[in-house]
Amino acid sequence: MRIAVVGATGMVGEVMLQVLEERNFSISELMLVASERSVGKKISFKGKEHTVISLQDAVKAKPEIALFSAGGTTSLEWAPKFAAVGTTVVDNSSAWRMDPSKKLIVPEINATLLTKNDKIIANPNCSTIQMVLALHPLHKKYSIKRVVVSTYQSITGTGVKAVRQLENEMKGEKGEMAYPYPIHQNAIPQCDVFEENGYTKEEMKLVRETQKILDDRSIAVTATAIRIPVVGGHSESVNIEFEHDFELSEIRTLLHNTPGITLQDNPDTNTYPMPVYAKGKDDVFVGRIRRDASQPRTLNMWIVSDNLRKGAATNTVQIAEYLVEKQLL
Repeated sequence: MRIAVVGATGMVGEVMLQVLEERNFSISELMLVASERSVGKKISFKGKEHTVISLQDAVKAKPEIALFSAGGTTSLEWAPKFAAVGTTVVDNSSAWRMDPSKKLIVPEINATLLTKNDKIIANPNCSTIQMVLALHPLHKKYSIKRVVVSTYQSITGTGVKAVRQLENEMKGEKGEMAYPYPIHQNAIPQCDVFEENGYTKEEMKLVRETQKILDDRSIAVTATAIRIPVVGGHSESVNIEFEHDFELSEIRTLLHNTPGITLQDNPDTNTYPMPVYAKGKDDVFVGRIRRDASQPRTLNMWIVSDNLRKGAATNTVQIAEYLVEKQLL
């Protein structure tokens, strides 16, 4: 399998390479692709050095799969060029997610929608992936009416510039700012830019993508997204109102039996998900499961996942694995 990783020098691109190596993805030729300023750079993969090539050269090479994590502008321009030469693109940007002609895929939920005709496949937003993985089995059994979610998001979701900002602030040094305010010892209630409705793009992704992935536009979702000085992953406080009542024991059993979810839910031993435990892992961790005492048929839970892995790189690679396994290339 000839694979191109587009955006190989970025934070998510680097994790994609780690995940490809860890999962022993079968690769006959690996093409590492980045912007012109990175062309010629050397990157090691499985002990072998690879030279970064340009997007033009990668398209000419016609790889079977291109894993994109190079931003929406690059994806809008170049994904169709790869698709035109027969390459299947799995894109990690927001460029194609809400395009009605493109599939938005979390493999454990809806990979069966994919066909050989899908040459551009969208990877959902990181905060959406971890939430819908936990919501999906509950929606099937109890039918979700409404979701209220507050996210506490890692600076790694912004990229290397944000990590440097935090490191500089911790050392008391001045440097380039990824955010309009200090992030050290702070919480910034803004992830991405504001839309006309007063919500940020990140918050509206949680609304629109959840409805698309769960294939149910009737689910009401409202979100508040907050950036915190954490590196290990995104955390979410999620309040879910169902059409039908539930038993907490059933909820725990359903989540425990869902592939990709690890249940960490024991108040007696202070066991609950935290970014420090999620970092570097592929699972979505769920805990603090309890009834909402303020109204019927409503549940509270806490969801944590490494946003660079299941929230981005791992989900992308899992889609590629499914395409290979089902011979959809």
